[in-house]
Amino acid sequence: MQLVGIDWVGVNAENGQKLLLSLVFIAVVVGGGIGLRGLAGVILSRTDQSSVQTKFWTRQGISLLTAVLLVLGLLSIWFNDPTRLATAFGLVSAGLAFALQQVVTSLAGYFVILRGATFTVGDRISMGGVRGDVMRLGFIQTTIMEMGQPPSVQGASPAMWVQSRQFTGRIVTVSNAKIFSDPVYNYTRDFPFIWEEMVIPITYTDDRVRAEAILLQAAKAHAIDADAIPAVAKTSLQERFGVEPIDLVPRVYYRITDNWLELSVRFILGTHQIRGAKDAMSRDILAAFDEAGIGIASATNDIVGLPRIQLAGRRRDERPDAGPAAKATE
Repeated sequence: MQLVGIDWVGVNAENGQKLLLSLVFIAVVVGGGIGLRGLAGVILSRTDQSSVQTKFWTRQGISLLTAVLLVLGLLSIWFNDPTRLATAFGLVSAGLAFALQQVVTSLAGYFVILRGATFTVGDRISMGGVRGDVMRLGFIQTTIMEMGQPPSVQGASPAMWVQSRQFTGRIVTVSNAKIFSDPVYNYTRDFPFIWEEMVIPITYTDDRVRAEAILLQAAKAHAIDADAIPAVAKTSLQERFGVEPIDLVPRVYYRITDNWLELSVRFILGTHQIRGAKDAMSRDILAAFDEAGIGIASATNDIVGLPRIQLAGRRRDERPDAGPAAKATE
């Protein structure tokens, strides 16, 4: 093919026609996808009952449809001969398997996430060492709004400066391939509640019965009432996983140690309300303990005795530089 007096190697009339057709096809499909996403956003924004997940999955479905149409259309344009298509597919597959292992694995992870309902947008998860809420699910990466870590795992990498389950402000992207190598913890998918504990140490001389009553009163005031949990959630938890939610009512457990008595109050909360509820419980418990004269136990050291101390000094008339001979003459 000649253009402007230049011989274009490997380009003929047939290839040029296919190239032009491919560019037009890509422009039409991509433009149509953008238009559909915009139209869906306008329609869903006018619907008050539409959730964030509905908007996300609508846009996600349009994106998937656009990608499938692009692949099928380009294959139909360039490889109308089945033999050429099989040869090209084999070469492309071999190249992808060698050069794009992580990308292919991430793409496979994307479909596993969709098929297995591992998590969705809005879920609170822990994946690849990152804990937070899912903001976006892409073909290759998952975007997470990071939250802090409790003090028990503050030494994890990367270390956090927020010592609670509240957002740090950092947005983290994690490869979808992590679902094949690391466990994924989902806090909200099937049972949007979580069991929590607060451990309060008291001395053995304090009124432990009164302390237990104070802890139970605080838990019942700020934790979720077991009767308020929908029966559907309880039934689903039991039928799908064989778990009997028998521990929904707040309860206090004793633990005897060498130094104090540990009272552990166990209760259930919504995943996104833990920090506020534990803060309110702590305030109520401290106020009630002060009123009842109950103190929080802490490690102390008592000195019960001292060894006999002897002080040895030099006589006033003894010179420091005097040796054995000088002392003999004296």
